[in-house]
Amino acid sequence: MTRTPTLLLLALLAAACSKGDPKAGGPGGQAGGPPSALVEVAVAYTDTVVDAIAATGEIEAIQSINLRPEVDGRIVGILFREGSEVSAGTPLFKVDDAELKAQVARAEADRDLAAQALARTRQLMSEKASSQADLERAEATARSTQAALDLLQLRLDRTTVRAPFGGATGERMVSLGDYVTSSTQLVSLQTVNPERAAFQVPERYAERLRRGQEVTFNVAALPGQEFVGIVDFVDPVVRLPGRTITVKALVPNPKRSLQAGMYVDLRLAAEVRPNAVVVPEESIIPLQGANFVYVVRDGKASRRQVGLGIRAPGIAEVRSGVDAGDTVVVGGQERLQDGMPVMIKPLPEVTLPAPGEGA
Repeated sequence: MTRTPTLLLLALLAAACSKGDPKAGGPGGQAGGPPSALVEVAVAYTDTVVDAIAATGEIEAIQSINLRPEVDGRIVGILFREGSEVSAGTPLFKVDDAELKAQVARAEADRDLAAQALARTRQLMSEKASSQADLERAEATARSTQAALDLLQLRLDRTTVRAPFGGATGERMVSLGDYVTSSTQLVSLQTVNPERAAFQVPERYAERLRRGQEVTFNVAALPGQEFVGIVDFVDPVVRLPGRTITVKALVPNPKRSLQAGMYVDLRLAAEVRPNAVVVPEESIIPLQGANFVYVVRDGKASRRQVGLGIRAPGIAEVRSGVDAGDTVVVGGQERLQDGMPVMIKPLPEVTLPAPGEGA
């Protein structure tokens, strides 16, 4: 909630009352009337308030995996440096491919032989010296040998382990000469910019959650810095046993300040009200489960029940019962009754320093 300098004591009213009223009996009130109470007042004003949901969560990467090889073999090449950033498609590891290369060479020979046999069969067919069955068999053999070659070439290409997306590499888990299988973890890889702030919200806020809302948060490991994200995921499922909803916000991270796993304190802006009526918190009187304020009008105090919205240190949003510009009592309420005459307490006089004095 933004605080503005419009929260002012009614100095003009105080000055006017300090001159006295010839019909008033001073603090004792008008002659023959009820006594007046001396009160301090302020003016209700409009301001922009943010209805925020507080939560805690952590930073997580949008994409995060542990790379594994797709073919078995020995590691013969490590093509990156631990902790470095890599682009999508960057080669990271090389698995021994000598055996696969030999298999590919044999498959190429089988393919060439099948292609020659097919060509001869077609020529014989044109000369009426071969049957349709022989041609179909030769065509099937040619397709089969080509498919076998394609499969081996695919496996040969997969002996080079590449980054599936751009990001930062983690700790390497194998060394040169290690024999790896498809279940062996090689290295972790995760995106770093942008990151995500993930947190849990109680289900009672379900109707107030939507994509595009703004999230501000602080990170315990980075004191003094505030980060801003935009909600891009609201889980449609309420999680048990806490009955919470998972929310994730996309957060720019160009300097790589945020790292996955960092603890964060967040505020989700569920609603922004630009013309909310705001009063000093001291004017609110809780009584029997309700909230009241005293409004001064025509020299008398009128007690009104109010509906409150957002409360922040020193101020409170009033959703009903008080309008902007109303004069509310902030001091002396304990002596008031509904309809009682009041006098505005004068502000203390401030002596300005002479020219050249002071700071």
